[in-house]
Amino acid sequence: MTPTSAPALARSVIITGASTGIGRAAATHLAAKGWTVFAGVRSADDGAALAGQAKGDLRPLILDVTKQEQVDAAIAAVAAALGNRRLTGLVNNAGIAKMGPLGLQPLKDFEAHFAVNVFGMLRMTQAALPLLGSDAAREGAPGRIVTITSVGGRIAAPFLGAYTATKHANEAMTDTLRRELNIYGIDAIAIGPGSVKTPIWDKAEKDNSSGPYDASDWAEPLQTFQEVMLNGGRTGLEPERIARVVEAALSDAGPRARYAPVPQKLTNFIIPTHLPKRLLDKIFISRFGLQRR
Repeated sequence: MTPTSAPALARSVIITGASTGIGRAAATHLAAKGWTVFAGVRSADDGAALAGQAKGDLRPLILDVTKQEQVDAAIAAVAAALGNRRLTGLVNNAGIAKMGPLGLQPLKDFEAHFAVNVFGMLRMTQAALPLLGSDAAREGAPGRIVTITSVGGRIAAPFLGAYTATKHANEAMTDTLRRELNIYGIDAIAIGPGSVKTPIWDKAEKDNSSGPYDASDWAEPLQTFQEVMLNGGRTGLEPERIARVVEAALSDAGPRARYAPVPQKLTNFIIPTHLPKRLLDKIFISRFGLQRR
């Protein structure tokens, strides 16, 4: 592909985890809206499929956020395309989720969540800072960092302890970054969706298909929880709706610090986040059969 001259990149964004789900929807949506989208994918086949679907200037990048060499190569490619211009936005979307009780979940699975969802987010953010505005030699307005967290970043559900721990971390990191990066004019914004129709929970179901916890005391509650999560993943918000929120976070003159696109928001987010924790405990315990035995 012939490099586009820097002036043509009036609005440019890097999106991690763009092969499927929210990342894919955001990449295709923004490309159709005239953005130059640098879409992080895990394979050349994923990149070709994404570029073939997109309308507009979408440029796939092989990008595993757990691998520093791939992050460095991706940032170098974007820097070359931008010339002396600044990057408009970085969307930290790459993430994984695996279900399991914290009392038994292998530490390697717990650590894998942090490797992608937390350290991967920070690795990308640090690498992109010069493009977003910390390099005074670059021209243009400072960029924005948008991180996809989750309703789980505020509400810790049972059997998603590893995932929600990383999303709580993402929320805190976003607040810290927003305050620290103000010296460069770089904004940091969180988007915490509720249930979204993405493959992430199908992948989580596949991970549990061998029944690693079937002999545990949590077998039945975990099965109930898994059914609830899979149903939410199949009936939740369309990824395109989250893509529009991503666009707003990147484009609005006065963006919120946090967006919460959650279906049935009153009952699924507002009320639970205002209930006393002990009362919320009782709701989870009753719903998923976690009563004392």
